[in-house]
Amino acid sequence: MLLEHQTFQRDQTDRIRLHVLPSDRFKTYAISAYIGTTLTEENVTPTALTPFVLRRGTEKLPETRAFREKLDDLYGAGFGFDIYKRGDYQIAQFRMDIIEDSYVSGASGLLREGLQFLGDALTGPLLENGVFSTKYVDAEKRTLQKKIESIINDKIRYAAERCLEEMCRNEPYRFHPLGRLQAIEGLTPESLYAHYLKWLGESPIDLYVVGNTTMQEVKALVQEAFHLTGSGLAAYRSEAVHRTSVEPRTVVEQLEVSQGKLNMGLRTGTTYADPDYAALLVYNGILGGYPHSKLFTNVREKASLAYYAASRLDGHKGILTIQSGIEIANYEKAVAIIHEQLEAMRAGQISDLEYSQTLAMIRNQLKEMNDSAFELISFDFNSILTGHERTVPELIAQVEQSDSAAIQAVAGKVQLDTIYFLTSRKGE
Repeated sequence: MLLEHQTFQRDQTDRIRLHVLPSDRFKTYAISAYIGTTLTEENVTPTALTPFVLRRGTEKLPETRAFREKLDDLYGAGFGFDIYKRGDYQIAQFRMDIIEDSYVSGASGLLREGLQFLGDALTGPLLENGVFSTKYVDAEKRTLQKKIESIINDKIRYAAERCLEEMCRNEPYRFHPLGRLQAIEGLTPESLYAHYLKWLGESPIDLYVVGNTTMQEVKALVQEAFHLTGSGLAAYRSEAVHRTSVEPRTVVEQLEVSQGKLNMGLRTGTTYADPDYAALLVYNGILGGYPHSKLFTNVREKASLAYYAASRLDGHKGILTIQSGIEIANYEKAVAIIHEQLEAMRAGQISDLEYSQTLAMIRNQLKEMNDSAFELISFDFNSILTGHERTVPELIAQVEQSDSAAIQAVAGKVQLDTIYFLTSRKGE
């Protein structure tokens, strides 16, 4: 059952927007801090490296072992981070979950300790001679390098990234959120620390807390735990998608692969903030979002042309991508049958079963968010990024109101932009 009264309370400190959901439904406090910055060639790599260095130690807990032992002392609290992109923004998300006091005999002040730990990790890092630790920077440069190389070695992920890179070759979105391999070596403790100060001083910062607490309590604890320079709140800019109709580009790349990777990038003309976003969600679900979808059923099952075939939507950028793995000899056939599915969507050729199953899948996914504090946080952050506030019940209602006419209208705006094919080297 959806709890429709679940709305985040909003407030702010000098540099941080606060979002608190008082709730006794969870046994832990869920804490998320989001720091976002525009994707640029100059900043994407140092921004990606910074969280890796911050997680190694603080001024109070300079050794990584002590840093981790402190989490154990906090009854096994969890701490981690993710780096990803939403539209043309690179987002660093720091997460912490810590048990609520009432579930531990004799415990008190665990939310204060959790926020203090997070505040120290973000704003009180270990410094040596006024900059980051050389040992930690060098070690984490190798970590970041291995993570980027792992993408290159995973040809499914590599093809997906290369398709976006080619499609958005003149846009910030072309950059991978983990940065550029060739830029890692040149980063130093001095340059990284200078970047960190600028990043922390100028970026939008949003702090979420879900649990048995109040905005008043959280605000006081955050002011105590976070030591930020600068003043004023930075904000995200939500820009409209502009698209001129052009012939799709085809990019063929040759590597040592035994299976072809056929990826397509499409512009939808719709983003999370738009009224027809819910219809676009349904469109993606019917096209390739689920095992009952047209791509899976027609390209993989009926025609046996693909090992996998699916579509994925980035609602913040308004881009839809199609991924498939095929026998190299089946390229022309696979392209043709994928085109057929896109045309079927434009023509409104959607069966009652495709429609009802898709609505059920989306509805269930959205309802399941209520079982996870971090999912609720992630969903709400969409509103902050786009400036368009939308609750889970509202989105479910909008999805259910998306009839065949609305889906067909969305389909009419979708335009194929780029075809990317990863194939074997000649002669292999």
